[in-house]
Amino acid sequence: MPTFSRFDVVSVPFPCTDRPVRQRRPALVVSSPAHERATGLVWVVMITAAENRPWPGDVRLADARRAGLSIPSVVWPTKIATIEAGQASRVGTITPSERRAVRAAIGEILG
Repeated sequence: MPTFSRFDVVSVPFPCTDRPVRQRRPALVVSSPAHERATGLVWVVMITAAENRPWPGDVRLADARRAGLSIPSVVWPTKIATIEAGQASRVGTITPSERRAVRAAIGEILG
């Protein structure tokens, strides 16, 4: 079973709320490796093209290539899912300042 670090960018079959199908999409791991080891699951938040409609708490990625992405992108902390770790593959990571921004956005959502 792969072990992901918090803030790894992964490719996953992300559930689409507006369609009955799943598509492989980039996402950001926000759960701990310990959670994955204990459950075989990872919590992820969606990453989308920067041109899409903004949501509260969006975090713009300064360097999409570092994150393993080909286009300017943003993290959507409001769009969270639980994925089986075996369905994910690592493609990149985000910068320390982006990590702080994602933590702050999730903290704001959780209150």
